[in-house]
Amino acid sequence: MFILAGKHLFWFSFIFIYLTNTTTVLAQPPPFFHHICNQNAGNYKLCSPYQRNLDTALSVLPTTNSGFGYFNFTTGQGNDRVISFALCRGDVEPALCQNCLNDSIVLLRERCPNQKEAVGYYNECFLKYSNETGNEDDVDLPNDQTTSDVNRFNGALRQLMDRLRGEAAAGGQLLKFATGNISGPDFSTIYGLVQCTPDLPEQVCSDCLEAAINRIPNTNLYGRVGGRILQSTCNFRLKKKKRKVLSREESIQTETIDIHTTESLQYDFSTIKAATNDFSEDNKLGKGGFGAVYKGKLINGNEIAVKRLAMNSNQGDIEFKNEVLLVLKLQHRNLVRLLGFSIEGKERLLIYEFLPNASLNRFIFDPTKRTLLDWETRYNIIKGIAKGLLYLHEDSRLRIIHRDMKSSNILLDAELNPKIADFGTARLFKPEETQGDTSRIVGTYGYMAPEYVLHGHFSVKSDVFSFGVLVLEMITGQKNQFFRNGENLEDLLSFFISFRLGKAGGMEHHQIS
Repeated sequence: MFILAGKHLFWFSFIFIYLTNTTTVLAQPPPFFHHICNQNAGNYKLCSPYQRNLDTALSVLPTTNSGFGYFNFTTGQGNDRVISFALCRGDVEPALCQNCLNDSIVLLRERCPNQKEAVGYYNECFLKYSNETGNEDDVDLPNDQTTSDVNRFNGALRQLMDRLRGEAAAGGQLLKFATGNISGPDFSTIYGLVQCTPDLPEQVCSDCLEAAINRIPNTNLYGRVGGRILQSTCNFRLKKKKRKVLSREESIQTETIDIHTTESLQYDFSTIKAATNDFSEDNKLGKGGFGAVYKGKLINGNEIAVKRLAMNSNQGDIEFKNEVLLVLKLQHRNLVRLLGFSIEGKERLLIYEFLPNASLNRFIFDPTKRTLLDWETRYNIIKGIAKGLLYLHEDSRLRIIHRDMKSSNILLDAELNPKIADFGTARLFKPEETQGDTSRIVGTYGYMAPEYVLHGHFSVKSDVFSFGVLVLEMITGQKNQFFRNGENLEDLLSFFISFRLGKAGGMEHHQIS
């Protein structure tokens, strides 16, 4: 990887090597297995230009995904410049990658509250921010196990890594990633995984991986079957054994046990499969982070919307249980109605009422459809969403924070009445509670309140902030992250803040949709 900053290039790549004879199931990201708060890089003061730039960089960073888990964003000038970047392991699915980065942003700010340079490592991703390029992090993390035959082990490891290094380096500009295995001493198998950031030149990637492997004899990893080398240019890991985690089937059984108490709402899987024409592409209404939504028609003629959770989603079962047990307790004309669910093997289905006009974002951002939304209709939609939120926050017997209020999660019925949908990330509050804290940030950037993005604090105010962004989109017909002001592209919130402060020109000439 290289980030262009002035005349400097900053490179980062990393390697994972596993030695194991067991199958690994990805678990939820644990706390950092290692992090560094670089005292030598200096500290910043509260409300300083550097802190403002850091806040901006870490807010924008999750929106810069290259498509394969590589993120980078630089802002500011001179000593107040912030260079931020992150990389997910190449075999991590998108939802887990995004969650890992969200966790890293919150946790790294907590661990390094005022350092200008910090780095944090999860098993699934890596995050670093700094005010300058070229600073090296060099840490050896060996484990206690040793190999009984160092020469044979290193010989097999060398052969495997030479092969994977070539495959990864030649991976192109989208993904430099390779995995494989080889037989080791004492009937063991060495599993290897190597990766460079996608924009690292092929030769530089190859050299970086080569240098990391060559360092082993000069570190505490020599003769060990587990450990890591962490540095800004390369990250090396080998491991003989992993702790056992629950299989997906065990996890599913644990997470859905309470759902079976609502058997009257359980649909037969074959019935839903037939209703959606075997989940055909023609019936697909859309796709989200945890699965696709399909239109279906039951034998009695009733139309339904079926949310099919992705089988490879590590958070899918948690979301499934959350949505079933939560939404079944909610009844309001401005909330989408859950009709039931279906469970068979690894399949998880949520069955909702079908709303023919789909989601609000398909109207307000479509040049043709938004002409159907006159100001009275827009006002009624905004009022309906507000009523739904008030019910969640104050009027239901539960107090619920939605945490992902956005235009695509507002569905419209035949009369264009709004209904709040997608409660997979919602949180239940006790009546006496007013605020919660989390290290796992979920939702959609651009709609999130600053205190939630940066510190993990959420409350009814977080939903109200998101609702405010949605209202701005309703008024302008512009997406919050891509607001066009003349020939310039800005983000909607920054533009309106500048306009309110009298710093944005040209608003009197701007076309409001």
